[in-house]
Amino acid sequence: MGSIKRYLQFVKPYKKAIIATISIGIVKFGIPLLLPLILKYVIDNVINASISDTEKLHKLILVIGGAFFIFVVIRPPVEYFRQYWAQSTANKVLYDIRDRIFSHLQKLSLKFYSNTKGGEIISRVINDVESTKDFVITGLMNIWLDMTTIVIALIIMFSLNWVLALISIIMFPFYGIAIKFFFSRLRKLTKKRSQALAEMQGHLHERVQGMSVIKSFAIEPVEQERFDERNMNFLQRALKHTAWNAKTFSVVNTITDISPLLIIGIGGLMVIQGDITEIGTIVAFFGYMDRLYEPLRRLVNSSTTLTQSIASMDRVFELMDKPYDIDDKENAEMLDYVYGNISFQNVTFRYDEKESPVLSNINLDIKKGETIALVGMSGGGKSTIVSLIPRFYDVSEGAILLDGKDIRSFKARSLRDKIGMVLQDTILFSDTVKNNIKMANPDASDEEIIHAAKLANAHDFIKQLPQGYDTQVGERGVKLSGGQKQRISISRVFLKNPPLLILDEATSALDLESEHYIQETLNTLAKNRTTFIVAHRLSTITHADRIVVIESGQITEIGNHHELMNKRGSYYDLFQVQQLESI
Repeated sequence: MGSIKRYLQFVKPYKKAIIATISIGIVKFGIPLLLPLILKYVIDNVINASISDTEKLHKLILVIGGAFFIFVVIRPPVEYFRQYWAQSTANKVLYDIRDRIFSHLQKLSLKFYSNTKGGEIISRVINDVESTKDFVITGLMNIWLDMTTIVIALIIMFSLNWVLALISIIMFPFYGIAIKFFFSRLRKLTKKRSQALAEMQGHLHERVQGMSVIKSFAIEPVEQERFDERNMNFLQRALKHTAWNAKTFSVVNTITDISPLLIIGIGGLMVIQGDITEIGTIVAFFGYMDRLYEPLRRLVNSSTTLTQSIASMDRVFELMDKPYDIDDKENAEMLDYVYGNISFQNVTFRYDEKESPVLSNINLDIKKGETIALVGMSGGGKSTIVSLIPRFYDVSEGAILLDGKDIRSFKARSLRDKIGMVLQDTILFSDTVKNNIKMANPDASDEEIIHAAKLANAHDFIKQLPQGYDTQVGERGVKLSGGQKQRISISRVFLKNPPLLILDEATSALDLESEHYIQETLNTLAKNRTTFIVAHRLSTITHADRIVVIESGQITEIGNHHELMNKRGSYYDLFQVQQLESI
């Protein structure tokens, strides 16, 4: 019930709208309850009445005319507003929930995303949140309307004949027992089915993104088998859910069908014995039996729907409860100004507490305006070091100081706002070239965007695109080459113009000519800024003030290019190998 209580916090702002919807819904559901009474009146007071045909016709016209006015004039607008208010209120609640989830997702660290499939996250935000909509419409509105209909029907039935009314509700306790027995297990089965669906969606999302890899290795049959495994898992969970759901409906509907049969038998006996003299009463009573048990059958459907909805709620709040690995302290301060001194003090880092350290006892002092290059074999920890500076991850031990203060004492967003990054994995969004560059500064003018693109040597190729800066780049920039994507990514940094720079393989996807132009521009941008460069191609970092060699998560050499070449250590060996490869 904890999930329901939390969900109601999102519903609370729309309490008045829900009350209004229920109120107009009572009118909507109450109108059909007039039909059995109208039928009783026509049978007993018109057809079987001891009056002239003219009077019968007059009464019939009056009652049918009144009924037409109620059902044709009054009911349609009532139905419209009930449906509109119910759906609009539910959709507003879903908007608020998705808004909250996305805000939460943006605060989760990269560690969470490295351990969670994107498709599964999407499934929870889209499918599971959508499933909770039924709780608002069904649980907070329709159930109350159905229960109100039952109460009104029972009042009318007791006024018609209290004996038959008692018989009509004799099966209610059995109905309640069946609901409690069947739906406790149904909720568990629903949750398992939703999880299986999310797993399949996560797998599918990855494979769709990596379809080029599947085709290049011609492993379609293997991937078909892997997808079939997850598809079959979902099918098995769905069939278990379906089987139990079918049992629920068969038992509950049998219970609800018994009472009408009892009414027909006992009601007929009472007419034969003369206990009921007005034939219209028994006809009307049987009409109310349908009005009584139809809402009960809907309540069975509602119970199924609510069970699925609550299971989805559990999954939504499970996502919302994911803890923040990177969180601002209560007294965290805004970082308004950066001078540029950075110090790594005995920094050790693990991606997981149970794993071995990726970085061990890193000590490094960087002065304002220095350009520091991090080099070494792949997997040594270079990219991890630069990921710690903007607090994509927090250090496991030690501290990183910015201008003498621990970076954990600043608000994370204000820290990242002072850092410009070009990551090894260039990510563009499915939007225009202009809007992808503009992410660095949403308030930038077109002139500023074009200037940044020119600095990144991207303007010329952008102008040649079909719509220039308004060209859609496709998902993850699929319509552009690797070099073009990287130049747009570099354009962002020029537009942001930050005091700290991190270039993680910033020119790795460029051809030699473009790399030469951009390298000059990056060198200009790096002047008077503290800059970290992670580079595989050592020829691009010979100008660095200091070069730091990282091996197996530790610093093994520090110095400028000439010092390290004279030392003839690891850097010298790497440089010689690359020089030979370039011949």
